[in-house]
Amino acid sequence: MERTAINPVTWSTDMGFNQGELASGHTRTLFVSGQTAMSPEGRPQHPDDMAAQLALSLDNLEAVLAGADMSLENLVRLNVYTTDVDALFPHYGELAARLAAAKAAPATTMLGVTRLAIPTLLVELEATAVA
Repeated sequence: MERTAINPVTWSTDMGFNQGELASGHTRTLFVSGQTAMSPEGRPQHPDDMAAQLALSLDNLEAVLAGADMSLENLVRLNVYTTDVDALFPHYGELAARLAAAKAAPATTMLGVTRLAIPTLLVELEATAVA
């Protein structure tokens, strides 16, 4: 698969994401449901701890990707939903660092929402990956 970053402006690259990702020559596309801070048994974890919820959401995203023989490197789209944008920003560096370590800069959108499906959850990651 060949990936081409599309950045008519470059400020986003300093934050770890591209304005667009053109993927060509790929044969598989994985659409990942929202991943949250849930245990393998389906129990919400880390109430009121944005950093821990973000880390576990990323771990759960990586587990789904691994199930399709993919990794964060394959991400072309990442949607971040949070109930508190201001509380998420201090921890955004962990997300950016994990993506950078994987050499990934997917097109990204962050949205503040009133609540997620389970009231104690603070962040949810929805993704598209190609290989």
